[in-house]
Amino acid sequence: MNDRPNILVVCGRNKRRSRTAEYIFKNDQRFNIRSVGLSPKSERQIKERDIEWSDLIFVMEDGQGNRISGAFRHLEIPEIEVLQIEDEYEYLDEELIEMLTDRINSTLGVIYNI
Repeated sequence: MNDRPNILVVCGRNKRRSRTAEYIFKNDQRFNIRSVGLSPKSERQIKERDIEWSDLIFVMEDGQGNRISGAFRHLEIPEIEVLQIEDEYEYLDEELIEMLTDRINSTLGVIYNI
């Protein structure tokens, strides 16, 4: 891992939750962030290169981590953390921003002490 960990944020279609996370943390100097979706209909669908790039993966719901592990079983999958955020928020929703900020910051504090 380099000085700044690479954080991959994943949701269903990369339209609201993961894109919001990328937007609010894109200028954070503690880490690099990228967002993708699991669905083939995603604007940016998860690819092998995303898994290889990442040091830590955040998913929004239970089961999404298993989908990643199953689809990319031939790769070494980094740690996957579940944020427990249901798909009921719009892009940049104030409550979504608060939840993402709190949960991502607290997890990064535990894992990387940042």
